[in-house]
Amino acid sequence: MISYKTLGLVNTREMFAKAVKGGYAIPAFNFNNMEQLQAIVMAAVETKSPVILQVSKGARDYANQTLLRYMAEGAVGYAKELGCEKPEIVLHLDHGDSFETCKSCIDMGFSSVMIDGSHLPYEENVALTKKVVEYAHQFDVTVEGELGVLAGVEDEVSSEESHYTKPEEVVDFVTKTGCDSLAISIGTSHGAYKFTPEQCTVDPETGRLLPPPLAFDVLAAIEEQLPGFPIVLHGSSSVPQDDVDTINKYGGKLVAAVGIPEEQLRKASKSAVCKINIDSDSRLAMTAAVRKTLAEKPGEFDPRKYLGPARESMKQLYMHKIINVLGSNDKL
Repeated sequence: MISYKTLGLVNTREMFAKAVKGGYAIPAFNFNNMEQLQAIVMAAVETKSPVILQVSKGARDYANQTLLRYMAEGAVGYAKELGCEKPEIVLHLDHGDSFETCKSCIDMGFSSVMIDGSHLPYEENVALTKKVVEYAHQFDVTVEGELGVLAGVEDEVSSEESHYTKPEEVVDFVTKTGCDSLAISIGTSHGAYKFTPEQCTVDPETGRLLPPPLAFDVLAAIEEQLPGFPIVLHGSSSVPQDDVDTINKYGGKLVAAVGIPEEQLRKASKSAVCKINIDSDSRLAMTAAVRKTLAEKPGEFDPRKYLGPARESMKQLYMHKIINVLGSNDKL
């Protein structure tokens, strides 16, 4: 058993309470490798923001759980080296699919876990989430549950249709499970292809697809039922069209990739939504920079020469999200 506290990490409890009260959201950035982690830490330190390092089950398999533990500990040390005396960094399991997966992460030093039972019948979701909470809280690890189903595909999480969270269920769910935060479905979606062209309208000036608006009425109803309770939005990448265009310019083939408009995420950040998950945007920024470098320098084979620009591109993306979308800058 490895306690996250010995690694210098924190859980989300105090972090979320401050965010709800302050009207901002904590960035939850997924990472799979060193360059992504470096970019996240650099951005968080430069903007003086708390941050959540998210690891999906697929990323955990890819990176190795032992290495992840040392990478998280290294992230804390790196933040201090960059000048942040008291970094607030969470290591969080994204979309845990079983009690066993959540337990393994808790035992390996994660400070927060998500158990996603949203695909199960309601009572089974309650029972599974409660089981994870009872184990996690023994070690002061915080737990995120989920009600409602997001459409889209990202890593091993996929669903063809979304189902909005039912506001009438949230109090019962939170009370019975004891979860610390609740992921809801109000129209966000996983991946870079969040909506079909048929679901979108076309901007007459640019010709780009415009996604349907988020269901803020559902969010308001949930907030009314759970005043001050930490709410989480998954699938909240905005799919920057500049990066999509760069990828396509240099040999990629991303057709009809569209995300959540940043102005809608800014609005959500000022509510009880205190954690917003962003993954695809980082992948797009990284891929765009790598493709551009290799296209312009076809003889290059030193990974540092194309992963370095990719790291810088991701860092700029993270800083933009923190300052201009989530409002979590200058909170340390």
